[in-house]
Amino acid sequence: MNKILVTGGAGYIGSHTCIELLEAGYEVVVVDNLSNSNTEALTRVKSITGKDIAFYQVDIRDRDKMNAVFSEHAFSAVIHFAGLKAVGESVAQPLKYYDNNIYGTQVLLEIMQQHDLYHLVFSSSATVYGEPASVPITESFPLSAVNPYGRSKLFIEDMLRDVGASDPRWNAILLRYFNPAGAHCSGLIGEDPKDIPNNLMPYITQVAVKKLASLSVFGSDYATHDGTGVRDYIHVVDLAKGHLCALEKLQSKPGVVPYNLGTGIGYSVLDMVKAFEKASGCEIPYSLVDRRPGDAAICYADASLAKAELNWQAELGIEDMTRDSWRWQSGNPNGYEDT
Repeated sequence: MNKILVTGGAGYIGSHTCIELLEAGYEVVVVDNLSNSNTEALTRVKSITGKDIAFYQVDIRDRDKMNAVFSEHAFSAVIHFAGLKAVGESVAQPLKYYDNNIYGTQVLLEIMQQHDLYHLVFSSSATVYGEPASVPITESFPLSAVNPYGRSKLFIEDMLRDVGASDPRWNAILLRYFNPAGAHCSGLIGEDPKDIPNNLMPYITQVAVKKLASLSVFGSDYATHDGTGVRDYIHVVDLAKGHLCALEKLQSKPGVVPYNLGTGIGYSVLDMVKAFEKASGCEIPYSLVDRRPGDAAICYADASLAKAELNWQAELGIEDMTRDSWRWQSGNPNGYEDT
């Protein structure tokens, strides 16, 4: 497998995965509609790796343009990141999520099929576990979703299971991410949300650079060591490397298989705040507010299946995540808009 199509490759996880692909000797082609990303990320990927990327500003729902990209290149596999990912926005605008995420994936799969390409790595999410009854979470847990974003991920997983059952040529690795954090060690690329951040780490870093006044901590009365919610935070570079391991697994034609990508360690919101303060030397003002509906108290992965079958495990810890996040944000207070 040498030429890989990366949908949504200009985004946060996509751009970090492009670096790992290029450094591993793959050719990379990116399609991205830039609705929540910036081509500057790809410019910086090129400067980090010294290698080129073919880029097409294309929406995956545009059949004609997608078909043209597939006609121009002979891809070995697709890594599919292109999707909207804000839980709150999905509750307010569910149809937008179903159209972009589910219909967009349907178009992608149909175009792949037309071009006899049946190898896919899908960017799924731990949200497909809904509110898990216990931890750590294994891939065999019951699947459910508590918001339209999670439902779109779960529906796409079901879609891939269905096409896999209908045609044995399909091979899809479903990577269920826990909570991505951190940035590339160069400080040149990182998470650059267009609006108010949905994830904890960019919210903390934007408070640190005075872009936001303070952090709201949702819930302080959970049954955890400090009362705040506990999550499995995984360094984005570890996450990116998981996609390379998934590409290698596709060569064994495994069918449609899910894997958790997480560290197996849970950190509370206040653990992350304290670790960031230590890494950055910045004080992070915060206020304790009511819980959000649907938030579980504790959520972390059992990633032993990925270790056994993908030969992957997380190597970077909370100190790396906070240090690299601060290096990125302090060097780019306004993200890619600073260029």
